Amino acid sequence: MGEPYYIGGQPTHSPNTVPVIFPYTGETFAEACIAGMDDQARAADCATLGFAETKILPGHRRAEILRRIADKIEEHREEFVQILIHESGKPVRQAHLEVTRAISVMRISAEESVRLTGKVIPMDSTEFGEGYTGYYYKVPSGPVLCITPFNYPLNLACHKIGPAIAAGCSFVLKPSTKTPLSALLLARLILEAGYPANAVNVVPCFGSNSETLVRDPRFTVLSFTGSPAIGWRLKEIFPGRRIGLELGGNAPAVVHRDADIAYAARRIAEGAVINAGQSCISVQRVYLHDEIYDTCLAMILDCMRSFVVGDPRLPETDVGPMISETEAMKTEEKIKQAIMRGARILIGGVRDGALFYPTVLERTSSEMGVCSSEMFSPMIIIRRYSDIDEVVRLVNESRYGLQGSIFTDSLDILEKTAMEFEGGTIIVNDYPTFRADSMPYGGIKLSGIGREGPKYLIDEFMEKRLIVVRHHFSFA
Repeated sequence: MGEPYYIGGQPTHSPNTVPVIFPYTGETFAEACIAGMDDQARAADCATLGFAETKILPGHRRAEILRRIADKIEEHREEFVQILIHESGKPVRQAHLEVTRAISVMRISAEESVRLTGKVIPMDSTEFGEGYTGYYYKVPSGPVLCITPFNYPLNLACHKIGPAIAAGCSFVLKPSTKTPLSALLLARLILEAGYPANAVNVVPCFGSNSETLVRDPRFTVLSFTGSPAIGWRLKEIFPGRRIGLELGGNAPAVVHRDADIAYAARRIAEGAVINAGQSCISVQRVYLHDEIYDTCLAMILDCMRSFVVGDPRLPETDVGPMISETEAMKTEEKIKQAIMRGARILIGGVRDGALFYPTVLERTSSEMGVCSSEMFSPMIIIRRYSDIDEVVRLVNESRYGLQGSIFTDSLDILEKTAMEFEGGTIIVNDYPTFRADSMPYGGIKLSGIGREGPKYLIDEFMEKRLIVVRHHFSFA
């Protein structure tokens, strides 16, 4: 019998299950039950009932529940770490980091849940507003639908559920069927922490069936993290309602001639291989100034060679497997296509099952898939540039616009690129893979719409309710 999902806080089994595969060996680690359309509809029913309870929870109770959830995640740290290793192939150190970040997200959400302030609106800016006072306060929007991918299955779930609880919303979470176990354990802990049972619904289901949930008019907000093709499709079938889409990227990193080259090379290499490159902000496109090209490239290659690739269960492993051999084969094929069009492998390009070794390509062009698409693997392309206007053009020709970075000591260069790079975030003197869980996170162009981070997603999950009072007295 597979691991149950949760409908109205109740563990629920289904005759349909999916194997959870340990990517490193290809062996089945566990089985998880899959929710059919009827159970998805029941989850929406329960979320609707649960909202009647959550919307009246006072801020201090929501904060208390979120702090308890954070404490319980810490208590179950080792269980989460083992789940993350086995369901996603995440190396031990990176699995611990994900648990730490998930705890942080819940604690930040707890703090924000008691800061939901309103505002007084001056109404007498025109003669029509004389004698009136306006003010608004924030109210929960309703049941929210959250859809998360496989690459950070615990932390990305917390990034949606934490703000939902802080806002006083019930929720239905659809985790990836490749990595459902961390979300199912999280659901159990949320219930133990005291959030109303009907408000807690976690239903792994295949993407082809999940449109049942998306089309349900009772959900007031959809928060989706995943591929652009799916995200923009969901926007079409979720009309007239609020939607947040975090849809990936092909992050650029620029090293200018005045940068700390050794530091930049190390951070770029690390940003390329963390989580086997399966991050929306993984370094993918690297632009080196002509004057430092050879030196910086050699340093990047040295760093890439130093990473330990292999069994994610071993503490020394830096780079574990990709989520599946199929995905690693897709990377392999895109690199072969680039080579046929003139690209050259400087290091890597080697696949062993789901393992893909850190890879650096040179002599690429913007039209190649390794540049224009999101590779989601531990590989980077290296290109040179001669002046800042050229690199701005190269960075901005991408269809994506999530995060980018530049390494420079020049204030003028910093200000120019900050103003002209097209992206949701520009990181200066670090890799574009940086993300603090409290910051507004999101992109433009194909990378999506809206911002995450507890404070910002809470705002998306709430409505501003305006009250206008007409006075029967004069202020004169």
